[in-house]
Amino acid sequence: MTVKLPPSAATGRGDVLLRIGRWLGDESGDRTRPVILAVVLVLAALGLIEVASASSVESVAAGKNPYDLPLKQAMWTAAGVAIMFGLARLRTRHIRWLAWPLLGAAVVSLGLVFTPLGMTVNGNRNWLGFGGFTVQPSEFAKLALIVWAAAVLSRKQALLHESKHAVVPLLLPTGAIIIGLVAFGHDLGTAMIIMMILAATMFYGGVRMKVFGVAGIAGAVLALVLAATSGNRVSRISSWLGAGSADDSQGVGYQALHGQYALASGGWLGVGLGQSRQKWNWIPEAHNDFIFTILGEELGLAGTLLVLVLFTVLGIAVFKVIARTQDTFARIVSSSVITWIIGQAVVNIAMVTGLLPVIGVPLPFISYGGSAMISSLAGVGMILAVTRPQPAQAVRPKKQRQPAPAGAVRP
Repeated sequence: MTVKLPPSAATGRGDVLLRIGRWLGDESGDRTRPVILAVVLVLAALGLIEVASASSVESVAAGKNPYDLPLKQAMWTAAGVAIMFGLARLRTRHIRWLAWPLLGAAVVSLGLVFTPLGMTVNGNRNWLGFGGFTVQPSEFAKLALIVWAAAVLSRKQALLHESKHAVVPLLLPTGAIIIGLVAFGHDLGTAMIIMMILAATMFYGGVRMKVFGVAGIAGAVLALVLAATSGNRVSRISSWLGAGSADDSQGVGYQALHGQYALASGGWLGVGLGQSRQKWNWIPEAHNDFIFTILGEELGLAGTLLVLVLFTVLGIAVFKVIARTQDTFARIVSSSVITWIIGQAVVNIAMVTGLLPVIGVPLPFISYGGSAMISSLAGVGMILAVTRPQPAQAVRPKKQRQPAPAGAVRP
């Protein structure tokens, strides 16, 4: 007699990951890709919680709805997750087709910033406003530049030993135009991140170290020139070096100093979620660039280490799937996107902890901002798309000719 066992009601963690992978269009059984998705969603959820906590007090003080910014961030996060899932189901060739349209849209939108559609926020002219919405084109230009550079470098692999093919058109004129438009809007932080992205695409694309080194030196000189030509930037650098007003709570070091106060008062486990004291108008842009300090105050060292661990797991998981990817375009795209996300996170955390001067760079997935959130989630979607094993093309067996009978004449 055969006994039929009832199906288990509980689904194991491995089965859940495999189901998520299949939903993403991946039939390979790779469990690493769902881990990437899970880490990103956890970071985004943590960001929503901290945005709600950090922005509520300033909103009430300004006579606004305390849930206004968290609701907007939730809307942008939902839109970004939908875009991420949509991109994750595309094939590598579809992502490649987007290279030129994305680049064209990025350059046009960066140029529109200097028209009446452009807006100046905190001294930086890097926003577009229309219909009650604001968009930061430079955030989307990062992703557009990665996809376009990967398409160019993957096609020119056999020519990259010649310096002119490594420079044109990647650095000149395309890279120079995008960096110039962003820098002309006085956004040095974003311009430096784009320089880092260009360096990453060149490195992963196989550009010779000689060209890579010369371009790096030129980028460093350009960054120094941009910093030296702005009084505010010089003051921030002087404050960071201890030659300015870092000890003056009302000077240019005000924001950085109170950010360190917040981290110091958090202790091991923090003062409790929503209980930050420094968010009471002590830290400007507490919900944006300096949200990591509020997180550190409320969740303590444990919370900050959790964020670092999540970004570390994300980086390791992405590079594990990259190691199994053979397509050059896919490797450049995925490697450059994760370098952008992890690199920007390192710059933001170093900035708010005093290891770097304040340059205004948001923390990916956690800082407030729709453009940054959507572009980062779209980047993860492209990683999931290009690292998915491509379907093997069926090979038709060749028909074997039967030996002709003896004496027969072949046609």
